Amino acid sequence: MSAMSQHALGHPGIRTAPPPSSASADDEDDLPPHELAAKYGLGVSGARPSLAAYTRQVWSRRHFITAYATARLTSMYASAKLGQLWQVMTPLLNAGVYYLIFGVLMGTRHGVTHFIPYLCTGVFVYGFTQGTVLAGTRAVQGNLSLIRALHFPRACLPIALTLNQLQQMLFSTGVLAVIVLAFGEPLTPRWLLIAPVLLAQSLFNMGVALAMARVGAKYTDAAQLVPFITRTWLYFSGVFYNLTTLTKHAPSWAGTLLEANPAHVYIALMRYSLMDSVSSASLPAHIWVLAIAWGLAIGIGGYIYFWKAEEEYGRG
Repeated sequence: MSAMSQHALGHPGIRTAPPPSSASADDEDDLPPHELAAKYGLGVSGARPSLAAYTRQVWSRRHFITAYATARLTSMYASAKLGQLWQVMTPLLNAGVYYLIFGVLMGTRHGVTHFIPYLCTGVFVYGFTQGTVLAGTRAVQGNLSLIRALHFPRACLPIALTLNQLQQMLFSTGVLAVIVLAFGEPLTPRWLLIAPVLLAQSLFNMGVALAMARVGAKYTDAAQLVPFITRTWLYFSGVFYNLTTLTKHAPSWAGTLLEANPAHVYIALMRYSLMDSVSSASLPAHIWVLAIAWGLAIGIGGYIYFWKAEEEYGRG
């Protein structure tokens, strides 16, 4: 052995690595895969993060959500000659059909002051929820190529679609205000209530969109079924008639359920906000509690329900 080798071996400040232990290698072979991965700090690819971490990821993509919603709004009617005017014309045409069928032929306009703004408010507000539900159902299935190509929290998609529908609703609300004023309703401080009503409804819509996005991702036929459900929901929401015409002849429990219907709650609050002819006495009891409770319960519940299946979206 050379002097240099002896010096290296004998010097107390120099340590040589011990030879690999065959026993430790054998022990690793016996470890289950998840324990072996944990030992070396490895994780499952695409695993669902914690709810708090997931929420932080969604918040960090807020600019993407806004840009995606705005881009969809811009491109929605790009091929139509009238363009963005269809955002207003569609609900107005629906209101015209409902006025002819229900207001004129069935006489639901009787007993309602300023029936046309009353009807238009119901159509616009319900259309906000209906459009969000339909868009949310297709949020995952309609964006599979984007989901499989990029890594981001999948909740961004239904949230962006809710924001897209809110942008349309804000534009429609301006037109609705013109209609209300044109039929003699005054501008009152109650118009300030429009903002909290839309906020509570947006939170509710977002929760429903998230829940339906998970359902639509697993059951592709849901997109065909949901329009029939929302159409049925329409007739129980007091869109084109005063709901008291049903509740006064219904059992008390049925009347309570109809008045607690979230779509009717938000429609009634928007009518109260815009129309001075709609009095607080005509509103369901504890309507603001119902509006906030629906928004928080469905908004948070839908978000958690969607998050629980995060790792499943785009697979298969």
